[in-house]
Amino acid sequence: MRLPIVISAGLLMFLGLNTPVMPKSPIQVAQSSEITNSNSKQLTNNPQLKQLRINRRLWRQQKINNYRYTLSNSCFCIPEARGPVVIEVRNGRTTSITSVQTGQPVANPEFFRTYNTVPKLFNLIRNTISSGQSELAVEYNPKLGYPTQINIGNLAADAGIFTTIENLQEIR
Repeated sequence: MRLPIVISAGLLMFLGLNTPVMPKSPIQVAQSSEITNSNSKQLTNNPQLKQLRINRRLWRQQKINNYRYTLSNSCFCIPEARGPVVIEVRNGRTTSITSVQTGQPVANPEFFRTYNTVPKLFNLIRNTISSGQSELAVEYNPKLGYPTQINIGNLAADAGIFTTIENLQEIR
């Protein structure tokens, strides 16, 4: 009489240990899919994302790989991260970041890593749009497509950054 109970208990333990574990219930999975689909639809219809795509395409059509521009950040951050700086790019790679004030290379180019090429500026805009967590206002150069002003967050609340890109010049 004990043997069938022992076998049954062993079988139940074996089956219980091999049961697939679902981190979410089927309802949560369905809800997650709905949220993801909803976010995808919002991004597809987002006018800022459409403007970004149009201007990124316009920039790519220029085929400018060697250029320089002046970048300034207005933010509640350390002065070294504000600029203005002249960023020089050759063959799509940053070759120098120079302080406008001193004419010398900046001490910490990492402060400008997010801003040191035009494609990185486009990525910053895309990532801000995708996160949906910050206010965003962008202006683009109508002829070349690169961003001329990027305003992320709210400066008045000490939680934002206003980036200006000026004097973009193609260099040979």
